[in-house]
Amino acid sequence: MHIPDGFIDIKTAATTGVLSFGGLVLALTKVKQFFKAKVVVVMGVFAALIFAAQMVNFTIVGGTSGHLLGAALASIILGPYAGGIIIAIVLIVQAFAFGDGGIAAIGANIFNMAIIGVISAYLVYKLITRFSKSRTVFYAGVAVSSWFSVVIASIFCSFELAISGTYALGVTLGAMVPIHMIIGVGEAIITTLVIAFIDKVRPDIIMTKNWAKVDIFETK
Repeated sequence: MHIPDGFIDIKTAATTGVLSFGGLVLALTKVKQFFKAKVVVVMGVFAALIFAAQMVNFTIVGGTSGHLLGAALASIILGPYAGGIIIAIVLIVQAFAFGDGGIAAIGANIFNMAIIGVISAYLVYKLITRFSKSRTVFYAGVAVSSWFSVVIASIFCSFELAISGTYALGVTLGAMVPIHMIIGVGEAIITTLVIAFIDKVRPDIIMTKNWAKVDIFETK
């Protein structure tokens, strides 16, 4: 899903770049407003965790591989604002240090994965968990939101490639969406296992389960 340089035109790169910049400014403002310093440290830990996890690919079909996006993981643990910042940082490091995704296309990649991926994951998760606080519903919300975050991000990526004239929309959707529906299953499994472990050893870290605990990292 990482768009390389040359695959989207200037207007698409510029538009997604502006949207990504605006989204990150809003996210930074919200994080600074609501979160304590120790929560920011935890954001760094999760950024490193997701960065490392994205280095591990799992085989899908026909030689195709996928890796963790992490949008649902970050947004469910620390909320959508912190989640967006975390994924954006990972994408920036990957693009500049490892060439994973184009520099000119960094705005599009951030928009698709750090904004659309995070927002879609968080909204689906909150919709599912809105009416029940049971552990079963919670894990169902984690799994389903993880899957949706990957698929919806791939749809936006497909539209950007089509708008840029790189490929026809039918081609991009046909190539991107089905394979990411499969990748989304891996995303759901990994995210659910990680969050289940955190829920067992440090449930207080999962801030979206109780937003009243925004100061949970403060020393009593």
